[in-house]
Amino acid sequence: MNPVPVLTFVNTKAGVGKTSLVFHLAWMLSRVGHRVLTCDLNPQANLTASFLDEASLEELWHPETPAADACRTVFQSIRPLMEALDLRPPAPKRIAAGLFLIPGDLSLAGFEDTLSDQWPKEQSSMGLCRSLRMQTGFHRLVQLGAAHVEASVILMDVGPNLGTINRSALIASDHVIVPLGADLASFRSLGSLGSILNRWREDWKRRKAYWNDNRPDPTPANELTLPGGNMHPLGYVVQKPGYSLGRPIQPRDRWFNRIPAEFDRQLTGRRTGNQPATPANDEHCLAVMKHYRSLVPTAQELHKPMFDLTPADGAVGSHAVAARDAERSFRELAMRISEAAKLVPVTSRP
Repeated sequence: MNPVPVLTFVNTKAGVGKTSLVFHLAWMLSRVGHRVLTCDLNPQANLTASFLDEASLEELWHPETPAADACRTVFQSIRPLMEALDLRPPAPKRIAAGLFLIPGDLSLAGFEDTLSDQWPKEQSSMGLCRSLRMQTGFHRLVQLGAAHVEASVILMDVGPNLGTINRSALIASDHVIVPLGADLASFRSLGSLGSILNRWREDWKRRKAYWNDNRPDPTPANELTLPGGNMHPLGYVVQKPGYSLGRPIQPRDRWFNRIPAEFDRQLTGRRTGNQPATPANDEHCLAVMKHYRSLVPTAQELHKPMFDLTPADGAVGSHAVAARDAERSFRELAMRISEAAKLVPVTSRP
């Protein structure tokens, strides 16, 4: 069976709307014909908290979870790897028709040190198989989850850093989408992100070659299917510059319009010198999104997408107009991403 395409949303800068983007895009992709599996690999579990209410989270993260329910979160599935065992298949949670979640877990932060210890060991024959099982844990986790729910696409949310959890998530990724703000910090983050993606891509290529040259005779205990580690930069999503007392914030316009050249230089490496003057005309820009301001916290509090807010939820007047605009914008974005990543829709079913 061919692996299900994995799209990971990443930026080293926090506060760019990354988790909200994944949340809303997951809902919309499920409504335009895809079966979507989302996986929360941010140890802060913000995406999980967007989908689930507090009572559900309390039950999910209860320290005395029965053994029969021990694979309801990312960490519960991954934890056996820390004890020289193999991961346990996840039990994705159904959110809606065609939409599923492998919930995050605050305990996932404890997996970081274990991954850090294992990465260098791939260059020695001792512990080679165990090391690769650790590094490919997230790849196997999401693919097992996708097979279980018959997903056609996997969306992964990761924390705003370049640590070892994100490295293992990204080697499992076919495509990378970069959420950006129109500010200096977002602009500068493209340089560090592009550099590290190139390095991780080359490192993983060498590790795959080493495994192919040194792996033992296949047995059920040491047979591994390694991810491609493509990390293809599919594009970026940027929020429009903000406004203060009705006046455009000019410095933000400045960084906003410099994004196309910087993304092309740092992420694609093309350096053509023919970049457009604004993201709106850039082939790598998947969308220029509005901020939507107060709609976002309302949607988070109610655990529903902005475009599902009703007058009973407070979406009246200008808020109702903004909710309809959000529905249109996210539908266009979902279709753009589906086309760019060559995703194949399926008929959604419960």
